[in-house]
Amino acid sequence: MEALLTEQYDDDAVPLALDKIPVRNVWLLFLYASGLARFRDRFEAEVETSPDFKTLVARLLCYATEKRLRRNLSFGYRRKEETLRRVRGRIDILESVSRDLFRKGQVACRFEELTIDTPRNRLVRAALSSLSGWLKDADLAHRCRTLAHALGRAGVAGKKPSRAEIASDQIGRHEADDRLMVSLARAVFDLVLPTESAGARSLLKAQRDETEFRKLFEKAIGNFFAAELPREEGWRVFPGKQYNWPVAAASTGIAAYLPIMITDIILENAKQGRRIIIDTKFTEVLTKSQHGGSRFKTGHLYQLYAYLRSQERPDDPLSMTSDGMLLYPSVGADVDETALIQGHRLRFVTIDLAQPSEDVVKRLQDIPLRSAWGADTAAMA
Repeated sequence: MEALLTEQYDDDAVPLALDKIPVRNVWLLFLYASGLARFRDRFEAEVETSPDFKTLVARLLCYATEKRLRRNLSFGYRRKEETLRRVRGRIDILESVSRDLFRKGQVACRFEELTIDTPRNRLVRAALSSLSGWLKDADLAHRCRTLAHALGRAGVAGKKPSRAEIASDQIGRHEADDRLMVSLARAVFDLVLPTESAGARSLLKAQRDETEFRKLFEKAIGNFFAAELPREEGWRVFPGKQYNWPVAAASTGIAAYLPIMITDIILENAKQGRRIIIDTKFTEVLTKSQHGGSRFKTGHLYQLYAYLRSQERPDDPLSMTSDGMLLYPSVGADVDETALIQGHRLRFVTIDLAQPSEDVVKRLQDIPLRSAWGADTAAMA
């Protein structure tokens, strides 16, 4: 009995064989992670012929930028404050009086100026400049530099805009070409482009602690459910949420030491009375036991169990029967197992990223829509 209680599992098992994941499926994850799923079918030929993902994104960004340059870049308004000899926009009374500008025949003005030097265009130029230094393909790197210079000649500054500036530059529904161009440019900085070789900016390294690919996978899964689950059937998708421990009494300093519980994705369907708490794990689903055989990882199971049981509240009926799911990327593995534990269904699922993209999409679509969890589980329930 003591051996069973103290049995440890090796969480540092053989890492995922990420170099075996097709570029097409990394591209699929990228599309959903960056909100570009609507463009999924537009660049099939580019996906097939690109040697790596970085080259693919560079080609597409060049294509989108060239298209915008042919049709003229989007203009925007920029707020300016200048001292002029005539009134333009609004007069800054305080500035004009404090500097005694009126006696000099001048006036401090605040006005909006139409300009091509917008945050979105500056972001694209900065992305092209960065890509030109990362690419091994000399011709493609030259193409990126040429386009960056073309944007500069058109009046776009080379300084990368701040996140606040980017957030303030809203893209309209009718600006689909701008949305593609800006999303690709943003991905250069936000998602860190994957490559098949190890390096500081590599996602496809065979290391289980590769944080950037984990980030890409987690964000793609959340956005996939948000885009693909039928809202008309009552589905709602919530991003990561921090849970509080149901502490009834505590010592003074314990709050500083309690671990934080943050979920990755929560799916809810009030019509069906379902809540699914999903935690994505960027590692192998199984680990080797010291006593032989393979097991689910104890830490992952305990974590999901804590999410479910610690949040039970009589005033929240869905919390009493919430489903928990651990979702793993895999290469060649197919696991889908469920257990009913104290009123909660715990499910362990893999997404085989070595499969064709259509199969990956279908697998993801089926995960929350399945009403039954298998004949054995249904019998237990």
